[in-house]
Amino acid sequence: MVFSGRHGLTDAERARSQRFIVDIELEANLARAARSDQIEDTIDDRRVRTIAKEVIEGESARLIETLAGRIARKALQVPRVAAVSVKVTKRPPSMRPIDGAAVLIRRVRK
Repeated sequence: MVFSGRHGLTDAERARSQRFIVDIELEANLARAARSDQIEDTIDDRRVRTIAKEVIEGESARLIETLAGRIARKALQVPRVAAVSVKVTKRPPSMRPIDGAAVLIRRVRK
């Protein structure tokens, strides 16, 4: 998923919108959904996409680790989600010649 947000260490980074790429993997017991073929028995990925969009387009953060943590914390509140892995990548022009910076975190429901 790709969203725009105003995040970064410097004021200059936060002054203009940048693209952030978000990849999310969820772990859950989906046996019931596999049998029923009903959306009510699974995790609606639209809900998780909305979480990522709200975090990236929302309150500014200095670190992509903070963004990944916010997304993970909210995703774990979704029913049936047992664990989540969130990868956030940013590729601002200031990072050239490298393609970008990314962080991958994993959180488990307690």
